[in-house]
Amino acid sequence: MKNSKFVFDKLSEVFEKGLITSKDLGNEIFNILRSKRDEIVFKMKLTSKDEFEVLAKRVENLENKIAKLKQTKTKTVVKKKIKRVKKS
Repeated sequence: MKNSKFVFDKLSEVFEKGLITSKDLGNEIFNILRSKRDEIVFKMKLTSKDEFEVLAKRVENLENKIAKLKQTKTKTVVKKKIKRVKKS
């Protein structure tokens, strides 16, 4: 019951803020779930808070690099020229 109350409280805060679009709502729900995940990890004491923040930053940097590589890969595929064969 406590968890459902937490979710309803967060959703009511979202509606109070006036977030209308589904993208904003999705981002807000994603942030809520991320914070709950962080709380669970801290409660389990798998890592210290400092270690967790460092590892989270590393993962974020890697995700950004992957996104950039995907963007450059799609750009290079589009820019390739078609070679024509000479007729003899």
